[in-house]
Amino acid sequence: MSGRTELPSGLVTFMFTDIEGSTRLARMLAEAYGVVLHAHREVIRAVLHDFGGAELFTEGDSFFVAFDNAAVAVAACVAMQRALAAYGWPGPDAMPRVRIGLHTGRATPVAGEYTSAEVHRAARVAAAAHGGQVLCSEATVLAATAPSPAVAAPHPMDDVDLLDLGLYHLRGFDDPERIFQVAAPGLERSFPRPRTPGAARHNLPAPLTTFVGRRAELAELTALVGKHRLVTVVGGGGAGKSRLALAAAEQLLPGYPDGVWVVDVAGGTDDLPVAMARALGVRPDPGRGLIETVVDRCAHRRLLLLVDTCDAAPAAVRSAVRRLLAGCPGLGVLATGRQPVGVHGELAWRIPPLAPADAFTLLGERAAAARGGQRLPPREDADLVRVASRLEGLPLALELAAQRLQLLSAAQLASRLDDPLTALDAGREDTTGVIGADPRVCEAAERHHSLTRTVDWSYRRLGERAARLLERLAVFAGPVELAAVEWCDDEALGALSELTTASLIEVVPGPRYRMPEQVRGYAMRRLAAAGEERAVRERHVGWALHMLDAMAVDVDGEPRTASLTELAPYVGEWQAALRWVAGDGSVRAGLRLAAALDPWWREYGGTRDGRDLLFRLYGRLSEEDVTPAELAGAYLVHAGLAEDQDEQTRFLHRAELVAHTADLPVLVIGAMVGRRVNLLRDERFAEAERLCREVIAHAERCHLPGAAFPAVLTLAELLWRTGSLDEAAELLGAARQAEAGRPGERGRRTVDWLLGMVALRRGDLVAAHDHLVVALRSRLRHGFRGAAADAVAAIAVRCALGGDVITAAVLFGGAESVRGERRTEVFGGYWSAQQARVRTALGDGAFDAAYADGAQLGFDRIVAVALAVEHPDLEQGSVRFAPTLH
Repeated sequence: MSGRTELPSGLVTFMFTDIEGSTRLARMLAEAYGVVLHAHREVIRAVLHDFGGAELFTEGDSFFVAFDNAAVAVAACVAMQRALAAYGWPGPDAMPRVRIGLHTGRATPVAGEYTSAEVHRAARVAAAAHGGQVLCSEATVLAATAPSPAVAAPHPMDDVDLLDLGLYHLRGFDDPERIFQVAAPGLERSFPRPRTPGAARHNLPAPLTTFVGRRAELAELTALVGKHRLVTVVGGGGAGKSRLALAAAEQLLPGYPDGVWVVDVAGGTDDLPVAMARALGVRPDPGRGLIETVVDRCAHRRLLLLVDTCDAAPAAVRSAVRRLLAGCPGLGVLATGRQPVGVHGELAWRIPPLAPADAFTLLGERAAAARGGQRLPPREDADLVRVASRLEGLPLALELAAQRLQLLSAAQLASRLDDPLTALDAGREDTTGVIGADPRVCEAAERHHSLTRTVDWSYRRLGERAARLLERLAVFAGPVELAAVEWCDDEALGALSELTTASLIEVVPGPRYRMPEQVRGYAMRRLAAAGEERAVRERHVGWALHMLDAMAVDVDGEPRTASLTELAPYVGEWQAALRWVAGDGSVRAGLRLAAALDPWWREYGGTRDGRDLLFRLYGRLSEEDVTPAELAGAYLVHAGLAEDQDEQTRFLHRAELVAHTADLPVLVIGAMVGRRVNLLRDERFAEAERLCREVIAHAERCHLPGAAFPAVLTLAELLWRTGSLDEAAELLGAARQAEAGRPGERGRRTVDWLLGMVALRRGDLVAAHDHLVVALRSRLRHGFRGAAADAVAAIAVRCALGGDVITAAVLFGGAESVRGERRTEVFGGYWSAQQARVRTALGDGAFDAAYADGAQLGFDRIVAVALAVEHPDLEQGSVRFAPTLH
């Protein structure tokens, strides 16, 4: 028997041994097997006596022993294998090959035996060993290598090595076990892999659907994880953070010999240390904090921890990650969340939206799956592109849209996406009652079943000031500057920071601050539920009018040149404000906004919407006192937007009547000038000329010559048409001052353009080039694309007259392809005649090819070609410099 009779209690190391192939050995040795078995027992019991092991059970060729010291237990195993190897067996084939397994755990003997599960774990470790091999669990290694004053020198582990064989599954246990081999002089070292299934080196979930796109993002993210110990994928709800992180983790797996392990912070009921321990296969040590045990187990491992949905428990994640990174130099962390973890050294990587092509592919694949494997017909592709574009590359929204395509066509769904929450969430379980609901019901699984829930998850974690700012910003139509944010709250910086950190507001170049559409829809519902929408809308209208006033003057207080380029960032806001006031706000404010939007509508489209909004304002005129000047001005705007001649005539008449009654001569002249448009459309050029002369004379009599400026320009065009070039040039020269005094006109530089046209008719290419380039540059700078196209066409004529017919054909093609307001009434015939001459010079094939090249260049590139045309003075054979050169 062993030298110890009482059984150890507390931290106990259990040892199991048996003879590998004992049945075969017994059959081979027959009666002699009893001698070998007895000798084997004597050898083992002698070692146990020397090392103080308590023998609990012996049956056949096996031993079950308990030690109160892990290091002593390991040393005993080494001594056993040495003693067995040195014993004088009857022959080499008669030597019993003993396999030994050790495991350490908490246990208390009851009635002379142990009932702890740790005993079973030790037996499974032994069963994994080969004959002549000693295996032990990680718990035994930690206990044996821990400093202990109870162990006298020399330490029993001094000549022992512990070889990490990796993670393995033990039968009957769910968590993997890290197995070590005991190596020492005199012991065999080379064995096959343990006799138990190897544990996976990861717990990455198998994907249920294909991973679409994100190639560039995946490459960038994996490279960052290789360089930084803590990388957090940050983005709003439904942005695809988890899916991308899992894909990156799968690619990174070969670089982490101890595996990649996922911890879903929001995916269960356990607290974070328990979830981490469960994922890593770490068992708790009694009387010790679990996070400390996890840090100890990972201290010498090379592994990657993927911590998903960190915003579910930000403080706990921050604390745990900080401790793991400090205590485990080989550990990396890839985290996901709507905000950074907040640990020093962290790299926060914000996930971008899906690229348009990837969004289209994802929507198409998921829609096909939703329709039972039936791909959408090609005729729906254009509408599918519209759906993908409206959903801003948000993967969750695209997945939900694909499900909607079970019921709707792509066109029907696209038409309903002004309110994505209603379009995609309606009918889903527990989404309509989220507003005001208990936040505890927002389970992790539910978050990704609707857009409403995913936004609500973030909203519930905001401070009160940030929540109010989010609701106030929701009425803005697009990205806003910091000044607009501060209009909503003059101390908004802290709240804005909170919103951007929570990924409810995105920072875009400028910087400007953009709210995703699903967030806007959610915040608008909150605003309506609180009964505050009207007040916030009125605040937005106030901001729109404030910006309108600010855009009207320069820093020195002088009227600012009207520039569609400068107006562009505010057009969406003015239109949103106008839509609101047209139904439920100030009529006067609406008329001001309509007047400001007039040039934009004419240039970039929207004339029909503009007229509809004006009609809605007219219907509410009785609710508010509107001045005659405001009303007449609105009628003039309406007439300019009208496409129907009768409608235009009707509103010009109304404007003139109101202005005449109220003695507003400038507006009377404006209404008179407006009549020329229909005359030009009908090619009643003589009548148009008489009208222009009458308007100019009337303006002179009223001492308001500048008010007739549009009539002056039209008269100059008509004079150009009839060949009265001197009169046209004189008229235009006198009009320069009037143009400079009209902020709404001077950005077009129409006087220079018409002077260039006069110079072309005269054959003066130098003057034509100078005037046309000035006009084109100004029109380009201020965003007048249609007028810029006219200038490009004129430069094409200048090239043709100068002999460069190839460039002329290219420029004609580019000019005709530009959408916008083109002059056709007076100059259409001229362009056609010039193009015909170029075609004749080049031939049909060459002309058509050059023309097509120009049409494909796009606006910016065709303008660059026009501006790159060489000045006539610099051309070879220039008339002006020829004498000097000779």
